[in-house]
Amino acid sequence: MNVTLLVNPAARSGAHTHAAPQAAERLREHGVRTAIVSGGSAEESTDLLRAAIGLGTDAVVVAGGDGTVHLAIQELAGTGIPLGIIPAGTGNDMASAVGLKELDVLAAADTVAAGRTRQIDLARVTRQDGTTAHFGSVLASGFDSRVNDRANAMRWPRGGSRYNIAILIEFLTLRGIPYEIDMVLADGTPARVVGDLIMATVGNGSSYGGGIPICPDADPSDGLLDVTLVRPAGRLRLLRLLPRVYKGTHTTIDEVSTYRVRSIRLSAPGVTAYADGDPIGALPLAIEIDPGALTLFTPDA
Repeated sequence: MNVTLLVNPAARSGAHTHAAPQAAERLREHGVRTAIVSGGSAEESTDLLRAAIGLGTDAVVVAGGDGTVHLAIQELAGTGIPLGIIPAGTGNDMASAVGLKELDVLAAADTVAAGRTRQIDLARVTRQDGTTAHFGSVLASGFDSRVNDRANAMRWPRGGSRYNIAILIEFLTLRGIPYEIDMVLADGTPARVVGDLIMATVGNGSSYGGGIPICPDADPSDGLLDVTLVRPAGRLRLLRLLPRVYKGTHTTIDEVSTYRVRSIRLSAPGVTAYADGDPIGALPLAIEIDPGALTLFTPDA
């Protein structure tokens, strides 16, 4: 097997810088031919990955976090070329969604070398200009996307605590946003939500921000997307309820509504959505499930 191991040195977290060479050495011990590719930017990494795919690589392995996995997903969706994940980023929410987050570098490399794969779903986003992109974990819009804006701009602290601090700061200017949302529910019936929301979140996986289970029941293998909508409430009430979000028990709060959908269209003024932790486009956006779009190396296939 020929493997292309992608690492993005421009990732925001400087942690785990030795993950790629360690993984490559382990794969080679298993007899897997492994070439490391690394771009100085997301665009360069994409170009290198496309070149490797064009040359016929058998598989792609990512040593990094959600941003680098997201980059690889764009090229691998629908191709049948399997993806391996060496979880070495700040959040690793995509790795968590597919049961790989707790693996260390060597165990994750062993999973690739074993060659067992399964199909998982992706979500496909269509922007206003007709361009599309996929995501694997969660799309955030509203309050949580503004948290991403702030967290990405922060130089300190590193790691997941940066996201927690950004949440608390954004509470100071918390306000409702007028949304128009159209959905096709799991049973095929249409549904519409119009009104002020704090946030509207769409999950193929369950968590974002390094393990916050915003869509706690989401399953990337069930052919559906999970939607979490939060209506406005007093700032102090929402702050008191925040610990329930970290526990995944927020879905029973009066201000929270959840849906399981085949597709959804989100529209709100002045909102940029984030997916897999990176900006994916300004609303309005249309999101639909792309069942079985990604082939994934997994220890429990």
